[in-house]
Amino acid sequence: MYNPKSKIATEFIDDAEIRETLAYAEQNKDNFALIDQILEKAATLKGLSHREAMVLLECDSPEYLQKIFSLAMEIKQKNYGNRIVMFAPLYLSNYCVNECRYCPYHHHNTHIARKQLSQEEIAREVIALQDMGHKRLALETGEDPVNCPIEYVLESIKTIYSIKHKNGAIRRVNVNIAATTVENYRKLKEAGIGTYILFQETYNKESYEYLHPAGPKSNYAYHTEAMDRAMEGGIDDVGCGVLFGLNMYRYDFVGLLMHAEHLEAVFGVGPHTISVPRIRSADDIDPAQFSNAISDEIFQRIVAVLRIAVPYTGLIISTRESQATREKVLHLGISQISGASRTSVGGYVEQEKENTAQFDISDDRTLDEVIGWLMDLGHIPSFCTACYREGRTGDRFMSLVKTQQIGNCCQPNALLTLKEYLMDYASPQTREKGEKMIQDTIPKIPNEKVRRLTVEHLQDIENGKRDFRF
Repeated sequence: MYNPKSKIATEFIDDAEIRETLAYAEQNKDNFALIDQILEKAATLKGLSHREAMVLLECDSPEYLQKIFSLAMEIKQKNYGNRIVMFAPLYLSNYCVNECRYCPYHHHNTHIARKQLSQEEIAREVIALQDMGHKRLALETGEDPVNCPIEYVLESIKTIYSIKHKNGAIRRVNVNIAATTVENYRKLKEAGIGTYILFQETYNKESYEYLHPAGPKSNYAYHTEAMDRAMEGGIDDVGCGVLFGLNMYRYDFVGLLMHAEHLEAVFGVGPHTISVPRIRSADDIDPAQFSNAISDEIFQRIVAVLRIAVPYTGLIISTRESQATREKVLHLGISQISGASRTSVGGYVEQEKENTAQFDISDDRTLDEVIGWLMDLGHIPSFCTACYREGRTGDRFMSLVKTQQIGNCCQPNALLTLKEYLMDYASPQTREKGEKMIQDTIPKIPNEKVRRLTVEHLQDIENGKRDFRF
């Protein structure tokens, strides 16, 4: 029976509740009086239930789709303004003992070169990322207790934080590793990680077990309950996601929101981020083998309704998606994107010499090109890590977002970190665009004191100082 406060996976992700929600949404997708009520509620920025959100996602009316898109844009602007946070993945190891049917890291794949970075190789990768201008990383590994134990991940985090190259520094390390124990989550917290990220892949238990036939990841309950253990281990920023295309998108959309509701009900803090990857080609993986692929139009609707349903949560889109697709969804609620990503082990230094990639990327532009493109679209590229470093995590961060106060920090911090990028890494053309954006944005900072300090810190950065934050 459905119980969002339960800590049992099949009770807070209840199959019957999801199927009843899908039936309810199908019955009410043309109930415009109800949809008006849902949109009116959503406009208060308090979020929606999974059932209300599914009604919006199922609605096919062009008029109401435009209302949904417009509201998503409005909520994004109110909560986060026009800034977009930048990050890059860093693949440490592709050894894996699982047999996931959609991932080339699966244990019996003999095509892919297996590799684990040494600490010296990690240092070189970090320097390469710093030389681009990155400040925020997401660590990625396969699951292998022998070849990639938690001790290796902890040592790698320490190495990453220790590398200071020219004006470069990695200021936030997020971690995307396999479900683990409360004790190991506590160790990750003590190592200074930002967000713990784990994708559910699919919330449909039957599909999940088919897609994960062997290995530790095949345990649906252990995987689905991982965020609870992470929270119990002291990690108060967690990132959820599904791999759209593996299972029916409607089912996983509802499951994703039910997971967010569960975390709110039990811990008072929903997911810090939600990612929306779609299945991609990779080595021996052909997306055509999966019959649940979603169109760009459906993808846009998913992003927009997620922004409306969980207005406090950062939405992430990676270089799995093309420039054109990313452009379509940026204004609908995305708040974080990756840039100049490599999905292979050692890819930033070796530039794909070996076939170690987890998936093919669709946007292979340089970071400078991505930064310039964002500014052309009116977005402020941000390398900010201030909330994490000032202790504004978990419920403290959520309270600022839910009261629309986070923008008082986000906008000036975005400008300061953009200024650092322009001074240290940008091409002349990108720097010209960025300087204009900064000057155009300063007058829009509402708080006079913050505005004055921002101007002072921008001048300090011109004079060679770094790392200011509100």
